[in-house]
Amino acid sequence: MNNPETYLLEMNGICKSFPGVKALDGVDLKIRPYSVHALVGENGAGKSTLMKCLFGIYEEDAGEVIFNGQRVHFSNPRQALDYGVSMVHQELNQVQDRSVMENIWLGRFPMKGIIVDSRKMYNDTKKIFEDLSINLDPEAIIGTLSVSQRQMVEIAKAVSCHAKIIVFDEPTSSLTEVEVRHLFRIINKLRDDGCGIIYISHKLEEILEIADEVTVLRDGKWVYTGKCEGLTIDKLITLIVGRELNNRFPPKRIQPSEEVILRVENLSGEYMPTVVDASFELRKGEILGVAGLMGSRRTETVETLFGIRKRKGGNIKLNDKKIENNNARESKSNGFALLTEERRQTGIFPTLDITFNSMIANIDKYTNKLGVLNEKKIAEDTKWVIDALSVKTPGCKAKIQNLSGGNQQKVIMGRWLLTEPTIMLLDEPTRGVDVGAKYDIYQLIIECAEKGNAIIFISSEMPELLGISDRIMVMSNGRVAGIVDAKTTTQEELLRLASKYL
Repeated sequence: MNNPETYLLEMNGICKSFPGVKALDGVDLKIRPYSVHALVGENGAGKSTLMKCLFGIYEEDAGEVIFNGQRVHFSNPRQALDYGVSMVHQELNQVQDRSVMENIWLGRFPMKGIIVDSRKMYNDTKKIFEDLSINLDPEAIIGTLSVSQRQMVEIAKAVSCHAKIIVFDEPTSSLTEVEVRHLFRIINKLRDDGCGIIYISHKLEEILEIADEVTVLRDGKWVYTGKCEGLTIDKLITLIVGRELNNRFPPKRIQPSEEVILRVENLSGEYMPTVVDASFELRKGEILGVAGLMGSRRTETVETLFGIRKRKGGNIKLNDKKIENNNARESKSNGFALLTEERRQTGIFPTLDITFNSMIANIDKYTNKLGVLNEKKIAEDTKWVIDALSVKTPGCKAKIQNLSGGNQQKVIMGRWLLTEPTIMLLDEPTRGVDVGAKYDIYQLIIECAEKGNAIIFISSEMPELLGISDRIMVMSNGRVAGIVDAKTTTQEELLRLASKYL
């Protein structure tokens, strides 16, 4: 067994500044072998910057990194990998049209002379999958897999490097409860094999379940390091936000009316896998949560409703008037808004600034008859997005790709709120968002409902579905398995319904 005072990794006094922002101010992080160490903090607290300094993406201004007792300085992620430091990123960056095994061994293919040894690559991949209980075909094309399956590929890649330090960045943000259990089994196996795990997450229940120790950052500074044993969620929230947050979910002052604003009848998609004969109603001022396991077709349901997936059959009625929603433009003109699950791929314009990303869905309202943009109104609305959603940024001209993932999500949320939609389709809106910012987003959703808007709210987090929904629709294999009252249902009932058509 390891010496408890021995550290695999030490990051001491790490400082990093950008123009106008001190992102890290003397941060310490020490990781033991045979342990899971959680790294938590609000969006913009410095977690991602600290990890980028570790991996050589950024060069720290001050401080030192010690790995296995030696002072090291990684100039790039490849050097970090060679030393045995690996990372499973929240935002997956894979070669979509290549196979699973090619993505795992990219840049280090096993060779037979001058030819890639495909048989060895297949067998080595298969062996890793068997060790981790991952049921995937090594020859499958990565672009055909679900987000959670692709994430398992990244975990296998980290293991293939024989890494002793593995960073998991928001690993469960796209996973269902069943998949989370599988991931935790993998992490526990890696810990038992002597790895030091850095676990970054905003899901505090997970932190207290999986982690041995936790380090809290706030505004670029180290705040706390200690054992998770005996730590409560309330104490952890106070450490993260710097104040007591007594209620995780805002109170609802107004209940939804009985007036049905949206009727969906036998909705089916054209191309499989898709939604099948889904029927439900949405009331004025209602928040309808949507639960389901992987493959339940929750995302396909809202994408078909919004017109970015072709509809095969069924009717959509808004205020008892039949509408088509054949495409996104038509849906937007009918008062629909869709916040997509995959922020990086389908949400942000990464190389453009916060102003553009805030106003793009509402551009018609900023343009006069001559096609001239109202720059003053655009600036006012961008400022509202930044202020109302507490976006941490040096200014409105900052590129959105330079913001943390959670702050990017806030900007996209603000973009759609500016369109003043009647029906909001929110697919994992709090994915990768910290506990304080989640509260802000919940508050905005509830305020929209109180104004008479209706919201469909997809989430993999059952506590938040139960916390802010009025009713919860459970999807199972593309079908509606049941619709239950959020006040009286239980997580057990939701899981039972989610397995109905499997």
